[in-house]
Amino acid sequence: MRKIEVVPYQDRWPEMYEKESTKLKSLLSDEYIDIHHIGSTSVLVLKAKPIIDILMVVKAIEAVDQYNEQLISIGFMPKGENGIEGRRYFQKGGDNRSHHLHIFQTGSPHIKRHLAFRDYLRHSPQVSEQYGELKERLSRLHPYDPKAYVHGKEEKVQEIERLAMKWADNR
Repeated sequence: MRKIEVVPYQDRWPEMYEKESTKLKSLLSDEYIDIHHIGSTSVLVLKAKPIIDILMVVKAIEAVDQYNEQLISIGFMPKGENGIEGRRYFQKGGDNRSHHLHIFQTGSPHIKRHLAFRDYLRHSPQVSEQYGELKERLSRLHPYDPKAYVHGKEEKVQEIERLAMKWADNR
């Protein structure tokens, strides 16, 4: 069973993102439009689970399915939409997970939501610190219960997301 660990920000996270994004851009070059480091590991000084979240924007989401075997060959296991319509989701590292790949078709509202969340946390160190403290506390309370961990931070995530979308709209 995988243990939930939240750790202090690691300087190597941007390098880990860059290494995988280079491979992914090459592999999906016919569909690729843009790629972003998202999630907590993309926010300087934010405590996080040491899993790099990557958001890739593609021309056609259905076309991504034809790349499953190539993505598996570099360690990304396909998980389908995994609860978000119009997404293709992949995990790398099995129980010792290192990366999550979220692929959306250009124009998906989920792209703006993810980027606004990241950018708002980068812009709001106090909110970022509170969020990191909550995640660290929840990881200690529920080290082997991912559902309880996610449920415990759900209200805060929704609050940050609302603030982030409003902030992004006013920029």
